[in-house]
Amino acid sequence: MIYFIGAGPGAVDLITVRGMELLKRADLVIYAGSLVNPELLTYCGEGCEKMNSASMTLEEVIAAMAARPRTQTVVRLHTGDPSIYGAIREQMDELDRLGYNYEVVPGVSSMNAAAAVLKAEYTLPGVSQTLIVSRMAGRTPVPEKEDIRSLAAHGASMALFLSAGMLEKLCGELIEGGYAPDTPAAVVYKATWPDEEVVKGTLETLPQKAAHLGRTALVLVGGFMGSEYERSKLYDPAFSHMFREAKK
Repeated sequence: MIYFIGAGPGAVDLITVRGMELLKRADLVIYAGSLVNPELLTYCGEGCEKMNSASMTLEEVIAAMAARPRTQTVVRLHTGDPSIYGAIREQMDELDRLGYNYEVVPGVSSMNAAAAVLKAEYTLPGVSQTLIVSRMAGRTPVPEKEDIRSLAAHGASMALFLSAGMLEKLCGELIEGGYAPDTPAAVVYKATWPDEEVVKGTLETLPQKAAHLGRTALVLVGGFMGSEYERSKLYDPAFSHMFREAKK
């Protein structure tokens, strides 16, 4: 059986219990290079073969999976949650074509880890009830209707992957799209890893403050990092719901 597993954001204990148990049983693990904490591979058994996919093509990954007897356990270990920029659809389509069974095991995304590191909540009442997850166009394009300026017009909370290397251009596009220059912004580098680093600022100041951080960083933008918000109705004593009557 083949399993696509989300390794989590970095810390070895932030993989799911299911993912950990499957690593223990695995006969082959194909892991996403430097994006996956190598300490996770210590969960693997003594006879498990480990392959780094950093230098592999899609065809080579599929061939390595297909070379194993179908009775064995094969793990494709992706960073974070595999449904977000994991490039798993093309792998699953190839496995479908070849008649292989597989399962997907979700993981903790780096955008969840980044919020935890910042002690932040993306969906604050009165500030934003929407989180936009996207990326800046680079060598890989984005659909025209999803360019950064268009998304910025919503004024929602944003978690931007694969964009920290274009920080000055990114912040400029966000401001041009509608965010105020003093909108809170942060770069979280390798959240939950030992060398984690956080730089806070505004869209105006962040490019200079975080210029030294690399590509494995997440850019967060929005008023959810500010100090103003409304109290949640759910725990407001004056608000009734099916489990509690309002107190007068």
